[in-house]
Amino acid sequence: MTPGVATLVHGRRAHLANQHALVRRQHAGPYVVVAMDDPETAAWARALPEPPHVVEVAREPLGLPLAAARNLAARTLQRLGADALVLLDVDCLPVPGLVRGYADAVAARPDVVWSGPVTYLPPPPAGGYPLDDLEPLDAPHAARPAPAPGQTQLGGEPDLFWSLSFALHADAWRAAGGFDEAYVGYGGEDTDFGHRVVGAGLDLGWVGAARAYHQHHPTTSPPVQHLDDVVRNGRLFRDRWGRWPMTGWLDAFEERGLVRRVGDDYEVVAPAHA
Repeated sequence: MTPGVATLVHGRRAHLANQHALVRRQHAGPYVVVAMDDPETAAWARALPEPPHVVEVAREPLGLPLAAARNLAARTLQRLGADALVLLDVDCLPVPGLVRGYADAVAARPDVVWSGPVTYLPPPPAGGYPLDDLEPLDAPHAARPAPAPGQTQLGGEPDLFWSLSFALHADAWRAAGGFDEAYVGYGGEDTDFGHRVVGAGLDLGWVGAARAYHQHHPTTSPPVQHLDDVVRNGRLFRDRWGRWPMTGWLDAFEERGLVRRVGDDYEVVAPAHA
């Protein structure tokens, strides 16, 4: 296998710099950064001793084209010669061996889309995260499977697929058809992809060797700043699959008076900043 790593970025320069440092400690091959409405990333990358390959996409009227950017990342990795495609969220710090762990899993089972356990980190201490000693912080997200290093688990639930950290063979990417680019902005595209994978006759699995650590950033729960995206993309998912995703967020929006249920639809009744 020839592995390649890709990430998407819009701002988050410090997070990208940390990820770049840890990727390059374990991987000298293709490393692609898709800069979404972020023209400064290319100039930043050119100054690095082992720069990533930067490609750029513009913001769409409805928001950042996350699904389309992931597809561009996968195509670019393949153009650069990779057939084991590793996609990481820009906030994810890979442990030593993540790239090899994913590549080995893909080589053994190219019909599986693999995910690795992700630990959400607290805000960094003074001086930043200890990039040389992250493993003591290992505490994977409780809502997802987390096999131990050296173990794998098959039969993943499509609704639990997330694009924070995953890998697959280029043939599996083509079989699943990539991400649905009708999803724009935040929400829905990951769950849709999980179901596209299963619908293509592929499996979802978890690999314990591919652990990552999610760098902290401010957020809100529910994500009211993405209210319009969640409703719009949720409606698209309903039209594709016959049910609404992200119901926990939609229920929370309804409780706050931001949306109301109208039959089998949701209507935004208050601005996202409410």
